[in-house]
Amino acid sequence: MEKSRYLVGIFDDEDILIHAVKNMRGAGVRIHECYTPYPVHGLGSALGYRRSRLPIAAFIFGVTGLSLALLMQFYMLGIDWPMIVGGKNYASLPIFIPVGFELTVLISALGMVGVFMVISDLRPYGKAKVFDLRATDDKMVMAIDLSRNKRIDIRRIEDMLTTSGASEIHERSL
Repeated sequence: MEKSRYLVGIFDDEDILIHAVKNMRGAGVRIHECYTPYPVHGLGSALGYRRSRLPIAAFIFGVTGLSLALLMQFYMLGIDWPMIVGGKNYASLPIFIPVGFELTVLISALGMVGVFMVISDLRPYGKAKVFDLRATDDKMVMAIDLSRNKRIDIRRIEDMLTTSGASEIHERSL
């Protein structure tokens, strides 16, 4: 498998990084990703990311969990093993609320973990792309995939990174 070549710019400040992202995108450079040690407000919109659809998935998982809980309880207490609890009907909705809530939360949480891992391409057997270890400590990293920017000269991208405030620039193959 052929390794991809990346041009990596290291930044010391989040405001400089956001300004650099806007400059690079304005010049037509396609940025692979930016890595920061903490969430940076406004970076997603500067990179051109759309609003996440994860809340829709959470809602679907929640409805699935609640439906499974109600179906399970109606079947167990109303059909399979009917019991009179406190003089109530066999299948009384108010006694199903705690279990319904718990299963809704459980299925939502497990489903969201699974969806997040699939979307983020997190696999237990995969190798993580680490452009610079300092991105987990105190530096901001912008990675530019050179195969997606063939029309722009590498020197021009390096110059744009330098003028945008990158403290270091180096090339990596991953």
